[in-house]
Amino acid sequence: MKGQLKFSPIEMNNQFSSLLRDRDWNESRVSYWVTRSEKLIRSTIPLSPDAQKKEIEAAGEEPIFSYNQTDFVKDRVAIEVQFGKYAFVAYDLFVKHLAFYVRDQIDVGIEILPMKSLQAEMSSGPGYYEGELYNVIRNGRGVPAVPLVMIGIAP
Repeated sequence: MKGQLKFSPIEMNNQFSSLLRDRDWNESRVSYWVTRSEKLIRSTIPLSPDAQKKEIEAAGEEPIFSYNQTDFVKDRVAIEVQFGKYAFVAYDLFVKHLAFYVRDQIDVGIEILPMKSLQAEMSSGPGYYEGELYNVIRNGRGVPAVPLVMIGIAP
């Protein structure tokens, strides 16, 4: 609505970033190689990136470099601050945290989201805690496979 003050997702992300970086939480990346062969991907998942590439090349396939990035990692805990778009919440929950868990770099993932009450007062419409909690529960116990803590932020 015109004339109403709204919370800025960009500014909220910036504030979280500043506070967490001041406490030695830093971005981290997990690199890996993929190819078009499902069987080959399955056999290379547990390998180091260098070994993955060699295995893919030895099979006569083309290795394709890829990586997952997470906002903050410290003491085997990953934190994703998500005041952005809907699609990225699902990606965080079901891909990013799992990638770091499988690579034995984290023991738990934390997802920080707005509650619906905060989302309604934001200048754009990111995913919100209650909706993503529903999605996790709907997928069933054990999905995602990484232990996960979801934190909802209210105004």
